[in-house]
Amino acid sequence: MTNSLRDWGKKMLHEELIKKSGNIPWEYTSKPVSAWGGMRLMKELIDKTEISKELEKLPIPYPKSNRGYNPIIVIESFWVCVWLGGARFAHTALLQFDKVLQDIFAWKKVPSVSTYTRFFNKFTREIADKVFVNLNKSFFAKIPLSSFTLDLDSSVINRYGEQEGSKRGYNPNKKGRNSHHPLMAFVADLRMTANAWMRPGNTSSSNNVYNFMEETFQIIDPAKIGLVRADSGFFGDKFFDFLENKNLNYITAVRMNALLKQAVLDTRNWLSLDDGIQIAEMPYQAHSWDKERRIIIIRQSIIKRSKAKGKTLFENLPDYCSYRYQLYITNLNLSMAEVWKLYRQRADSENRIKELKYEFGMNGFCLQKFYATEAAFRMVLVAYNLLSLFRQAVLQQKIQPTLATIRFKCFALGSWIIKDGRNKVLKLSVVAKRRDWLDGLFSRLTDLAPPFPVGIKF
Repeated sequence: MTNSLRDWGKKMLHEELIKKSGNIPWEYTSKPVSAWGGMRLMKELIDKTEISKELEKLPIPYPKSNRGYNPIIVIESFWVCVWLGGARFAHTALLQFDKVLQDIFAWKKVPSVSTYTRFFNKFTREIADKVFVNLNKSFFAKIPLSSFTLDLDSSVINRYGEQEGSKRGYNPNKKGRNSHHPLMAFVADLRMTANAWMRPGNTSSSNNVYNFMEETFQIIDPAKIGLVRADSGFFGDKFFDFLENKNLNYITAVRMNALLKQAVLDTRNWLSLDDGIQIAEMPYQAHSWDKERRIIIIRQSIIKRSKAKGKTLFENLPDYCSYRYQLYITNLNLSMAEVWKLYRQRADSENRIKELKYEFGMNGFCLQKFYATEAAFRMVLVAYNLLSLFRQAVLQQKIQPTLATIRFKCFALGSWIIKDGRNKVLKLSVVAKRRDWLDGLFSRLTDLAPPFPVGIKF
């Protein structure tokens, strides 16, 4: 049977199927199309930050063979996978079939899943530290920071295998499950991550925090840190001494003990802030401490404020059992109410962690080797910072949208590429009333240059 006869037979079958279905006809095309034409915006952002050029200067693992993939392409395509909702290395396979995306980013070809895993498996602790410290340092050097708040936080990432560093430790949601316990430093004013380490699951919150902070100071000048906030996991004399020796202001949640409970019980100088809210302060010096420090106490009536935060410390005492207590230690000279207000703003770091876990795949991209997992984890945070820059410098909305919203509004644009003479042109399928808005985004990207306009209230 000749090809023309075979094609005629297929056409007749096609027409017969259409008649039977009664629905709109369909046809096939070999033209490459993409659902993600809006990623052209992120390509421009990458170019404006020159982050790929910075990567070329760093000791990222290069292939030994000339036939190997350019690691810059591996990293860029990994970021794109994260922005498009990928949360596992297997999800990178989607990029291999999108020829339009490959043209947008000028990738000759997209690596296979195994190429990504081999790339991250080449990272050692020394390579990871050099790459991410210098990469973050160059990134934040292009942001106009005069003073900012640094939030320290840790999280639990559940693991379901026997990966290196996956240990049993504090795990409030799945007790007894192996996990990793990352430590992160957020720049609260920018909603970005300054630094992050992956750690074994049996590590305490404050473990090795001094080396972590010293590395963070290599990324951002400590003279620009106006305030450090941390949860009760960092409560301790050595941590406070470290911050005080660096002339840093801090507010840290207090880890309760019997001595502190008695001191709270003995407190009498309560001031009323609002209906059902009282505040007081007291000096406190643990037996092992060399100095006295200031503690702010907040108590809220459960009767008047059923959703009050804090702990019930005195369940068996009638006059005290109806209160929930929160304690903070600080070296600030501000009023008690102002200290409490400043610390409450730290809750936004919890939102950053949730966003990283559930939208950026921070809890995915896990490999057998510990430092391979850490390298992928820290690369996800670079993708997060780039997206945060896009939100603030390009979208410029008062309420910053989530990645899912950005993906729907900005990235999910049907597209294809045509030839205009020798040049390629990206065609975006956008209704007329949205085109002016998209033109505005491209215009801001065209004008974007360091120092980047972030941390600004629009």
